[in-house]
Amino acid sequence: MDFKLTEEQQMLQETAERLVRDAYTFSNREKFSESEAGFSPEFWKQMGELGLTAIPFPEELGGFGGSGIENMLIMQELGKGICLEPYMESVILAGGLITQLGSDSQKEELLAGIASGELQAAVALEEQQSHYDLSHVTTTATKQDGVWNLNGRKAVVIGGHTAGKILVSARSAGDVRDQSGISLFIVDPNSEGVSRRVYSTVDGRKGCELFLNNAKAELLGTDGEAYDAIHYQAGRAIAALCGEAVGAMRVLCDITLDYLKTRKQFGVPIGKFQVLQHRMVDMISELERATSMAILAACLADDEDSEERSAKLSAAKYMVNRAAQYVSEQSIQLHGGIAMTWEYSGAHYAKRLVMIGHQFGDDDHHLEAYAAQLSI
Repeated sequence: MDFKLTEEQQMLQETAERLVRDAYTFSNREKFSESEAGFSPEFWKQMGELGLTAIPFPEELGGFGGSGIENMLIMQELGKGICLEPYMESVILAGGLITQLGSDSQKEELLAGIASGELQAAVALEEQQSHYDLSHVTTTATKQDGVWNLNGRKAVVIGGHTAGKILVSARSAGDVRDQSGISLFIVDPNSEGVSRRVYSTVDGRKGCELFLNNAKAELLGTDGEAYDAIHYQAGRAIAALCGEAVGAMRVLCDITLDYLKTRKQFGVPIGKFQVLQHRMVDMISELERATSMAILAACLADDEDSEERSAKLSAAKYMVNRAAQYVSEQSIQLHGGIAMTWEYSGAHYAKRLVMIGHQFGDDDHHLEAYAAQLSI
């Protein structure tokens, strides 16, 4: 296979790289994280102006018709800057769900805003008890006089505190663990019956819990048949997260290597000690293995849903999660005490990698999912 990027893909990567490099110094990131939004609205606006928020959408919907490869390239650069903007949540996941399930009027109304960066969307799929099982839904949806009302509580809605629209999964039929009977709804977070509890996550981002009390909602897609689309788009989100993790790991390896070259002990750089050289080689080996799996995930992210696709995405997420854990732990060990200080960027890369490891399933979850596919 030819793994070389096309000229257009190289230009896209260079555009994203330049934008992140210019805007996301470590000190700037700290300011963005401490702001009310928890990210940089100006940076989000620039992404829209450069067309980065329009990449995944079909050309007829105002996008550039990008694939999982283009998504990976952008996510890698965002990972290098440990950027705080909810690009995956708004553009890839929410945008993907609207593209797959939305009516023509819903696509026209919402996707143009998401593609231009004028509308930030969020997705509320998880609940406190769900533990990576997106079919475990207790939030209920009832229809009365032609109007849908939602009741329940959604957890860990990243970017939900600033979103203009939130896509919420709710059960309109079936038992709490049934895949059938799950519907997807568009909710205005500022409408009556909707409240949010905003909090900071361990990696410096912000999210919220979403409380719904007879909240009015607009159905997205067909009543009770949203799970397949949720499962499919979650696969695209997993591929994107793998790309982001690789970007973050690459920078973490670079700053660790630079530290080994400059930190001196017994009058020589500590990188001269063979045991530390071996650790550094192991880190790079894990990074390259994770890169290969991220490329695999990106290549099949937009394929038709199948058991094989699900198994390979689980394998990729498992391998990337394990590599991220190893690289983070070794980087902290090789840095020593400085790696645990808030002022040093390495600790923040490690924290982001921990969070990525838990989004849409940790390594144990995906190992179990992969093993289940092998036994079929």
